[in-house]
Amino acid sequence: MNDDAKTKSEDELEEKSDEASDAQDSEDEEELKDKKNSKGSAKKNNDDEVSELKAKAADLEDQLLRAVADYRNQQMRFEEEKREFVKYANRELLLRLIPAFDTLFLAEKFVADEGIKLTIKHLQESLKEVGVEKVAADGEKFDAQVMEAVATGDGEEGKVLEVLRPGYTLNGKLVRPAQVKVGKGS
Repeated sequence: MNDDAKTKSEDELEEKSDEASDAQDSEDEEELKDKKNSKGSAKKNNDDEVSELKAKAADLEDQLLRAVADYRNQQMRFEEEKREFVKYANRELLLRLIPAFDTLFLAEKFVADEGIKLTIKHLQESLKEVGVEKVAADGEKFDAQVMEAVATGDGEEGKVLEVLRPGYTLNGKLVRPAQVKVGKGS
């Protein structure tokens, strides 16, 4: 072959080589861009995932705190109900014993025995210690919440003239209303 053809052929080869090299460089640049984009995209995905997990953790923590608060509130309600039950559990026993107390208190009016008076005093103190109190009625204004009018008589209207049967409260709650005679006015 002649030198011109050789040179021409070499020039063509060189050009093709340069074009291939440029194409390779272009592909490499695109590949780098894709890698950067995928890294950015992966980073963005990771950031989204982290945010999502943080939100889920915060929600779970909130649910846990609410459950613990509900449990504590339930426990307090249970304890309060238990205290109330214990406080008023003796009500039935008291209702059965009250007629015996009435008889004993009535006997005090007719018997001058110091032993009975002392026993009644101790009994009244013991009852008061456990929250049992007589309803104050004698000479008081009639109160339908704690008294039951069973008779009327001449006297100041609405005023209790006589207590016929004492009433009792247990820790402030009425156990038995007092039966009273009320003035009807003159």
